[in-house]
Amino acid sequence: MSSIFGPVHSRRFGTSLGIDLSSSHKQCNFDCLYCELAPAPAMAHQHTITPVETIITDLKESLQKHPSIDVITITANGEPTMYPYLDTLVDEIDTIKGDIRTLILSNSACLSEPSVFNTLLKLDQVKLSLDAATPETFKKIDRPAEGIEIGIIIESITRFSHLFKGRLFLEILFVKGVNDSIKEIKALNQVLQGIECDRIDIGTIDRPPAYAVQGLSFEELHTLSHHFDSTLPIHIVSRTHASATPNSYSDEEILTTLSKRPLTSDDIDALFDRESKQRFAHLLNQGKIAQIERSNVIFFSPAENIHRKRAK
Repeated sequence: MSSIFGPVHSRRFGTSLGIDLSSSHKQCNFDCLYCELAPAPAMAHQHTITPVETIITDLKESLQKHPSIDVITITANGEPTMYPYLDTLVDEIDTIKGDIRTLILSNSACLSEPSVFNTLLKLDQVKLSLDAATPETFKKIDRPAEGIEIGIIIESITRFSHLFKGRLFLEILFVKGVNDSIKEIKALNQVLQGIECDRIDIGTIDRPPAYAVQGLSFEELHTLSHHFDSTLPIHIVSRTHASATPNSYSDEEILTTLSKRPLTSDDIDALFDRESKQRFAHLLNQGKIAQIERSNVIFFSPAENIHRKRAK
């Protein structure tokens, strides 16, 4: 079984070739409630290890077949930073990738290990998960292996964010009735304000989960996003846009909504009815609404907000 999959196109990261560091079965230090893989006990170490030489051989073959790649994404059926030869692998990828960017998708649990921390600093892009900020909620939603503490994870993410020279993305996945309380969001909001990142993606369950839990609607995610500080680069990631119910917004309500939280075109399609979209287009043509780019995603915000931030 090849360790390479794709290409996969992502709006957030471009066209990607994936490297699965646990292609045969799930190996993870979390057993998240929402995981799309079957439940499995959290483990501290990988037991089945693919040699670096095998991965690089597979990657070279895939790059020859698919030369127009934006990013090489390191992931796993589980947690990729558990792979014991990650540093060597990253160095080997760097020798053959050319202008292609490297990206890792991590649950953040191993970031406190110096070897992992220093390896991730070598990458072009890093996406770290942070589903909770309080110990009780963290253990409930992510079901970590023994000894993994959310306080240490938060400290490691914060420290990493101030040293990393590439693009850092955070992802929070919300599960109904588990980590979507106002108390938990306030705790997350406080933590996030100390982290320097390009974008914070908030989403919910969109594939069959490992356990009997439910996701949030797009409207619920949008309402929830308003509880975060307006200066945070929040991006709503949801495949449930299509199920949203459009509403009517006046010019003032459109500007107020965008002021609280910049929206993407997908968000506007989901939230605004036909007349509201016409009002939005008119405000955009008038220059009252402007576009801002956050790491490959275009957002719309009141023009005066953008000018005010630039003036600072």
